[in-house]
Amino acid sequence: MSESYVEILVKREKKMLYSLVRGVGIALSVVLLLLGLTGNLIILAAGIVVAVLTYFIWLNTDVEYEYLYLDKEITVDKIMAKTKRKRAATFEIERMEILAPASSHRLDSYRNRTMKELDFSSGKKELPDQRLVMIYNGNEKIYFEKSVELTNVIKNVAPRKVFLD
Repeated sequence: MSESYVEILVKREKKMLYSLVRGVGIALSVVLLLLGLTGNLIILAAGIVVAVLTYFIWLNTDVEYEYLYLDKEITVDKIMAKTKRKRAATFEIERMEILAPASSHRLDSYRNRTMKELDFSSGKKELPDQRLVMIYNGNEKIYFEKSVELTNVIKNVAPRKVFLD
């Protein structure tokens, strides 16, 4: 039995609003901590709280996704700030209905369905859309970043479910 292994890392696009919030949080933390060191414990406590909140905002706005294909299974891990890794989802190829580009006409019969949407792509809005859509289990629409290696490996396992047009 031939087992394939593909690993792909996709960096999520940073939004300008997130960068602004992180900058304001850092600046406010520094100012409150410096003012709190003068002896005011309430301002010092507020500075610590703002610093902790800024840390969690930092973790959740610097995100990468790692796709791992092994033994007819796609695993998606969410890597936050290059320090924390969390398993986001696992998908079995047998339960996949279709994998096609987001702009493909092959997805027309799925467009009007209400499905849970999961976006594991970079989040860039390009024209034409460079994301792949996987309809999983009939009730989930999953967005992936387009990758030739991943698409070829899945096409070898399920050739009638993968479309590249």
